[in-house]
Amino acid sequence: MQTAERISSQDVSDHVIYQRHLVAYHAAAGLIGGAVLEIGCGEGYGIGILAPHATQYQALDKYRTHLPPAAANLPHVAFKQADVPPLPFNDNSFDAVVSFQVIEHIENDNEFVGEIYRVLKPGGLLILSTPNITMSLTRNPWHVREYTPQQLHDLLCRRFEQVDIQGVFGNDRVMEYYEKNKASVQRFTRFDIFNLQYRLPRQLLQIPYDLLNRLNRRLLLKGNQQLVTNIEQTDYHLAPANQTCFDLFAIARKGTAQHIP
Repeated sequence: MQTAERISSQDVSDHVIYQRHLVAYHAAAGLIGGAVLEIGCGEGYGIGILAPHATQYQALDKYRTHLPPAAANLPHVAFKQADVPPLPFNDNSFDAVVSFQVIEHIENDNEFVGEIYRVLKPGGLLILSTPNITMSLTRNPWHVREYTPQQLHDLLCRRFEQVDIQGVFGNDRVMEYYEKNKASVQRFTRFDIFNLQYRLPRQLLQIPYDLLNRLNRRLLLKGNQQLVTNIEQTDYHLAPANQTCFDLFAIARKGTAQHIP
């Protein structure tokens, strides 16, 4: 299922967001090892970044994913299709769990975090990213909720003994794109005089939002092609999260002693 919500590495109009998402993968690559679970692998573009650092790599997604050859041909990489939560794995199975741009889609986020905690080995690491609500330009009806840095911290602290919330920030070139995107979105939302985007059930808004989101990205590409295509992963950086980061990047560690939340 390809929507504007499911970022593609091949669609040029997704380029800016795709490069932003790569930041999480490259940051995680230096932190993981052993048996690794990725929840929400999408088209699998991050597996080639992370799998070389793992002895076992289990990719998981809601939709059937045709992994790229570079990932599919690795003998220690496996794919499973499943809705989550719960997670279809035994307790204490993984040294690390990565989950990027997924938790905002989960109805019961507390159960989701609890399941990740359960399948992690003692001392295991969760690395998670999700949009920062304070930088969202409009309601995203595909998301059940979005988080502030403090809200995500509080959620993870219910289970995990150590939690650090970093943020993905952009340089001047990224912020120029953001401002152009913001102006473009406002040209669409000015017609929502009754503020229906926040009043209607989100399921009714998903398809219109998806069509307008894709149209908006392509208009931005057409009008600012050099700006869109020139933005790279190196135009983003990690720093302690605040209200101006695009994504929250959480690092949470399970304790080595048994913890009953």
